[in-house]
Amino acid sequence: MTTLNKDEKAQIISSHLKSLAYSKYNLEIDTLQENSKSSPNADVLTSISSQSAEVDAQIAALTAELAEVEALTE
Repeated sequence: MTTLNKDEKAQIISSHLKSLAYSKYNLEIDTLQENSKSSPNADVLTSISSQSAEVDAQIAALTAELAEVEALTE
């Protein structure tokens, strides 16, 4: 089995972080769209807010993991 080196691991984590950044921005756009309605749906906004918090938690976890990977010696 092939093991990943430090740079490969960092690249994978960075790729996931970029994907999460896209998700976060999409949620910001969803919020903007919902708030632009004459009667924004509070349930939709609550759901978007919850999703955004989950994405933030995932970003924090991956950022911590990236720091650990970058601290590795090869």
